[in-house]
Amino acid sequence: MNKISFLALVAFIIISCGTPKATTESKETATTTQKVIDGNWTLKSISYSDEGNYLISIFNDTSKECFEGSSWNFSPNDNSGDYTISNTDCKNGKRTFRFIAREADASTGLYDFQLKLTGDKYQSDKSPGFTMSLSKLTGSSMKWEQTVLLEGNPVTIEMSFSK
Repeated sequence: MNKISFLALVAFIIISCGTPKATTESKETATTTQKVIDGNWTLKSISYSDEGNYLISIFNDTSKECFEGSSWNFSPNDNSGDYTISNTDCKNGKRTFRFIAREADASTGLYDFQLKLTGDKYQSDKSPGFTMSLSKLTGSSMKWEQTVLLEGNPVTIEMSFSK
């Protein structure tokens, strides 16, 4: 099982460090997305498309259990944000990031969402960050999805937020 967990972690890191699959989005769509994503969100749940006990470090930070219930703030005017882990069994505290949401498929209206962890002054290193599909965005809910390969089979990680 340790080999499977290690392979899942390696696959997650490799896949998540890809570049966004972006196309040019219209100014109107970008403005609407920024207005909707703006503000405070709670990461309600993280699930996997296949059942299993995955030992994945989300964003090279901490476990699924630590992320669930975390508080997120998005500030689209400067594409910055932060999340706070407050689970008593985890390394608590605030982490900062930069983000970009770009339309990936005009026919479906789906977006790619790139998140890059930063220091307290929102300065990031040269790493490409983490890319997820922004598969749902309404005034009260948001869903990110990312597909990784585990032993050659695709597994989708789904992160569900509420406002």
